Amino acid sequence: MTQFKYEVTMSCGGCSGAVKKALTNYAGVDSFDVNLETQLVTVESSTLTETQILEVIQGTGKKAKVAEN
Repeated sequence: MTQFKYEVTMSCGGCSGAVKKALTNYAGVDSFDVNLETQLVTVESSTLTETQILEVIQGTGKKAKVAEN
């Protein structure tokens, strides 16, 4: 399983909720954590690529990019 981290601009609970809903409903996401306070989304998957997950997050209308480690 691979862990991916993304910086996501979220200003409220509704924003983080939209990201949570998108990741919950996406096949291949094994687990995730959405942290509104740090603006960080961590996703674990054994089948998806970093780009596929980024596209799911961006599909919610939120500004997102791969987090620099």
